[in-house]
Amino acid sequence: MSPTEALVSIVLGLLGYVIYRLRQGMTYWQRHGIPCEEPHYLVGNLVGLGKTRSFPDIWLDTYRKFKGTGPFCGFYWGRSASAFVLTPELAKLVLIKDFNKFSDRGFYHNDKDDPLSGQLFMLDGHKWRSMRNKLSPAFTSGKMKMMYPTIVKIADELSNLTGAMQKQDTVIEVKEVLARFTTDVIGTCAFGIECNSLKDPNSEFRAMGKKALTDVRHTQLARTIISSYPELAKCLHMKVIPDHITKFYMGIVCENIEYREKNNIRRNDFFDMLLDLKNNKVLKSEDGEDMSISVGELAAQAYLFLIAGFETSSTTMAFALYELAQHEDMQQRAREEILEVMVRHEGKLTYECMSEMVYLNQIISETLRLYTVLPILNRMCLEDYPVPGHPKYVIKKNMKVLVPAGAMHRDADLFPNPDKFDPEHFSAEQVAKRDGIEFLAFGEGPRNCIGMRFGQMQARVGLAYLLKSFKFSVCDKTPIPMVYNTNTFLVSSNTGIYLRVEPV
Repeated sequence: MSPTEALVSIVLGLLGYVIYRLRQGMTYWQRHGIPCEEPHYLVGNLVGLGKTRSFPDIWLDTYRKFKGTGPFCGFYWGRSASAFVLTPELAKLVLIKDFNKFSDRGFYHNDKDDPLSGQLFMLDGHKWRSMRNKLSPAFTSGKMKMMYPTIVKIADELSNLTGAMQKQDTVIEVKEVLARFTTDVIGTCAFGIECNSLKDPNSEFRAMGKKALTDVRHTQLARTIISSYPELAKCLHMKVIPDHITKFYMGIVCENIEYREKNNIRRNDFFDMLLDLKNNKVLKSEDGEDMSISVGELAAQAYLFLIAGFETSSTTMAFALYELAQHEDMQQRAREEILEVMVRHEGKLTYECMSEMVYLNQIISETLRLYTVLPILNRMCLEDYPVPGHPKYVIKKNMKVLVPAGAMHRDADLFPNPDKFDPEHFSAEQVAKRDGIEFLAFGEGPRNCIGMRFGQMQARVGLAYLLKSFKFSVCDKTPIPMVYNTNTFLVSSNTGIYLRVEPV
């Protein structure tokens, strides 16, 4: 064989091997006899994403098509084979009972080169456990009570702004107004600054908050490569947070640290607790682990508080008002409850009022069920896992596991009339009948949302302040039925949410 023929043979052999490996990857579930949607050779089962379908559409379509076929179905996230959970029983195993086998989320982070990526949500393994232990004391009911007056003060500003806007035009786009409210809350509690988004919608902090959710560093192809080959990406010092985002938030954090330490200022907020960790003013953990954090770790957790706190809460509040505007009887019942609770507390909305506003809390839970802001829970399998009772169904080591919380919330077997807004789904009687795993708005198990109490508190306060003073109803510009944004991982309306607002 001549050198040329040998070279051609080698090239053809390599090409054939590559084609074989690519085909093997996209036929994994078919070869194992697990039901799945036939994948596109590039995007897998994400066909139409960002154009004709949103992420929540894909999760719901998959769940409804394959429910009843087994504990999970096959799913291709791009070219990666994943297990898509179809039963509450398997969800409970993954999130709670066998958590140690699914404790990681498997998201790329590089805290050495990209400090803001070292946030609790992205961390895995020992780093996650250690950071969770350090941060947990910041989210106790006692700490929530300390931050409560700050939220009330900003909610009062929200009410005043709504009144002023209503006098100019009775139709208000509530989604943006509520985002400004939660931005001010998070800016104050997590970064310790008065960002004044309610007074100035064009404030720099509000603008950067939007960019934190929309600006990306890489193309979709590059993000797919980073996700598929994380160790190589780290060796290449690849980052995921855009430089202008890192510069802005690191700058705020460093300035605030210097100001508070120089002037010995304490505000009993989340930033204070992070400072105590940085300066090691807390006791060591039970196993003697050092509980201090670096400036970069401090900034990453404050950044997580921002991106996980302002958009999710404001979206939930906007959807709640959207539904209450269409169900004025429910709105009136909530308003009467708020006013009755206030009478018992000398006309004030105290911290204790939050737990007494039972129906308002049902409304918030039902909103989170119908509009589950984070509609999918991601986990990574750490060892081969045969599903108990289903020997044919094996989740392989390093395989992604998808728990479709939003789709489960719209399952008629779990919630009667699942597409209807009905706060009675969360009456004490109905909650007692259900397994807790059937409502996953805040996740479940050791990796549930650490900021759940805070998110619930700011939503309750904001809605209470608005409902006690204003009546909301639909108008010609109200988007009915709701149209969702197809370009975001979260559940979000495609347009603003316009409602008619009148003083009570």
